[in-house]
Amino acid sequence: MGFLDHLSELCEFHRGTSRRKLSKLRRNQLATVEIRVKMDCEGCERRVRKSVEGMRGVTKVEVEPKKHKLTVIGYVDPDKVLRRVRHRTGKKAEFWPYVPYDLVDHPYVRGVYDKKAPAGYVRNVYDNPQASNLARASSTEVNYITAFSDENPQACMIM
Repeated sequence: MGFLDHLSELCEFHRGTSRRKLSKLRRNQLATVEIRVKMDCEGCERRVRKSVEGMRGVTKVEVEPKKHKLTVIGYVDPDKVLRRVRHRTGKKAEFWPYVPYDLVDHPYVRGVYDKKAPAGYVRNVYDNPQASNLARASSTEVNYITAFSDENPQACMIM
């Protein structure tokens, strides 16, 4: 934040709202927070939903019990949502660690493929630098793989 921005905030006058309230609204941008929480029954589902419905800034809450997924949409801080879910439910919660397998170059590499992941999802390797090296093939690996693939018409000549 520059000096001119700070100066312009001091000079602004708004009716009915204080400067503090406006700065809080400006800080939190619209966010989609996806959290993984284990849910066994309808009671767990209801408890997880109720834990975040009352938060300030939340506009929409979606619970998918089969995927053990909670999606919160609104003007909220993701870390605060995660802490609140952990505190109110007493369950282990973490940010959604999965991405669709189409987004990963090699979805079945060790460290990327996860048996516990929902169908069509693998671990998010872009957040984990150790696993991301395994999930991406180098140019020499790609050359070897394509040289001996069935889709290469020259593969029989090489062999």
